[in-house]
Amino acid sequence: MPQVFVPKEITEGETRVACTPETTKRYVKEGFDVVVESEAGKHAHFTDEQYRAAGATVVSGAEAEAAWGNADIVFRVYPITPAEASRIKEGALLIGFISPHKNLDSVRILRDRKISTLAMELVPRISRAQSMDALSSQASISGYQAVLMAATYLDKYFPLLMTAAGTIQPAKIVIMGAGVAGLQAIATARRLGAVVEVSDIRPAVKEQVESLGGRFIDFPMDQSGEGEGGYARELTPEQLKAQQAIVRKKVVAADAVITTALVPGRPAPKLITKDMVEEMREGAVIVDLAVEQGGNCELSKSGEMVVVSGVTIIGHPNLPAATPADASLLYGRNIQALLLSTLSEGEVVLNLEDEVVAGALLTHNGEVRHGPTAEAL
Repeated sequence: MPQVFVPKEITEGETRVACTPETTKRYVKEGFDVVVESEAGKHAHFTDEQYRAAGATVVSGAEAEAAWGNADIVFRVYPITPAEASRIKEGALLIGFISPHKNLDSVRILRDRKISTLAMELVPRISRAQSMDALSSQASISGYQAVLMAATYLDKYFPLLMTAAGTIQPAKIVIMGAGVAGLQAIATARRLGAVVEVSDIRPAVKEQVESLGGRFIDFPMDQSGEGEGGYARELTPEQLKAQQAIVRKKVVAADAVITTALVPGRPAPKLITKDMVEEMREGAVIVDLAVEQGGNCELSKSGEMVVVSGVTIIGHPNLPAATPADASLLYGRNIQALLLSTLSEGEVVLNLEDEVVAGALLTHNGEVRHGPTAEAL
């Protein structure tokens, strides 16, 4: 019977958990022995009693320490540290976000200990893997939270209000990037009554933007900005400059700007420059969802809220953690779908011919299978 271990997240501000009582029940039904570190679900409001009722064994202290070395499978939310990677037994399976390009020391240890690692951020974006797509499930929450944060710090209402004292015009919101986070941000901002304009270098997303009530900002492009897997590709300096020129007018007139633009494996493109911020009105807000990859705004700082020329720039690095219960439910289901897809007659079998497994497998049998990470090492 394979043993699954769910450790407590140790990173400050990480409130999510990789396995919920709901998914625990399914694992137990499938024949897994689930071991959960005490208070692993505390910040997501899942109690030890709920895990026990679902069939898990709850451990703490020395038992929790031993569980790292006894488990066949370890679940994780935040990228594992080198010290934690060294505690996993050789040949085990690790499933979670890894951020390999920023955690090469951990990757080396996982490789050398012959640990198989399914990195949730590497799950291919294909139809069959939609239920396993943790990047999308968590990005949707980020987009929702970004709008709420903008509404909280903006100095005016989002909706049009007609009152006895006169009419209040709706807030003008610019959303940069119409991926999963951007689309959720559009929907949330529109529900709050704002006027929303959206920029994206992929013409294919125009229909989605307009279906949610947003106004699409067209860019004259000599070729599509669509990259692999539906992501945006990196622009040339000339294309980026042309995009900034068009967006500039929209940004400086906006009450709030939410940036979500990312290019896989690259620093986030700089879409909002210092001089653009200085032209914005005092009281405006920028929420930079790309801050962990360097930020779409030149002035944003990870984990900080800065005010420049009266403009509040928010660089929250982990917005899904602001909604820990639902973020954990979705993430736990993503991991469950991925793990159960590998089951064969009650055993976990990593079929290297399977497109999902091959795409998500970062380390296996002492090798780094992900090309860009192998090159970085």
